[in-house]
Amino acid sequence: MNATATKTRVALKNILFATDFSPAAEAALPYALGLAEQYGAKVHGLHVRFPATYPIVGPEAMPQIIEAAEQQAKLEAQQMHELLAAVSHAVTITEGDLWPTLNEMVKKEHVDLIVMGTHGRKGVSRALLGSAAEEVFRKASCPVLTVGPHVSHNTERRMAMKQILFATDFSAESLAALPFAVSLAQEHLSNLTLLNVTGKAEVGELVHAGQYKESTLRRLQALVPAGAELWCEPQCRVEQGAEAEKIIEVAVALGADLIVLGVHAPHGGVGATTHLLRSIAHDVVINAQCPVLTVRA
Repeated sequence: MNATATKTRVALKNILFATDFSPAAEAALPYALGLAEQYGAKVHGLHVRFPATYPIVGPEAMPQIIEAAEQQAKLEAQQMHELLAAVSHAVTITEGDLWPTLNEMVKKEHVDLIVMGTHGRKGVSRALLGSAAEEVFRKASCPVLTVGPHVSHNTERRMAMKQILFATDFSAESLAALPFAVSLAQEHLSNLTLLNVTGKAEVGELVHAGQYKESTLRRLQALVPAGAELWCEPQCRVEQGAEAEKIIEVAVALGADLIVLGVHAPHGGVGATTHLLRSIAHDVVINAQCPVLTVRA
């Protein structure tokens, strides 16, 4: 077992809930509130308004336009306060680009976790959608809990986290998420499943990937902390196929309440690809039927 995995315990003091007030973003709200209640954390509600563009009008009309924009910001702040009323919270309504603004708040408020929703589509707007959400979980220095469009509305069950799935390719990047999976499993007395998915065998390979199953199982079992059976039921699985599809398939079969993935910081932009990076992590986030916790190495 990686020694750090046995020492890291999830401690949430500050949670950032990012929203554009769309239904997709609001689907993540119960998780922000639920985790805040569980851990006694403060929720920092953030809405980033895009820089205002004003029509070509005469100088006499500008005061009314500016006043309308200020009034809209006040209404959004009031709405955010109402959404977060059940927990200790602060509200920020500001203009700018999502990632720089969010990153600044993470540093300023010592944020331990970002909670956000996404509908997974790209090119629709600059709000909390597919590519923007991926930029956040690729670049954020803290873990990110993303609630995708297919997550069930049974929030109470998901918050119990009785079934946690941790997927790894044994890279340092993917193993960075292991301490969080172990800690959450211990905290919630969960069933923890460790999964490795070997890619589809390429034509002409001398050794079929399935032949490594036993050795891979031993590697997974070595990641389970000693004494884990006292607080959870760790299981190890090795599957073969398309990585994202298999992770989703296993999660559905287990009835997983949370998927935990380690992700690599983007090199050359968010479009960079390696194992468990863009196509895999993104596809898991937008297709999972449960929230996905990503941890950047």
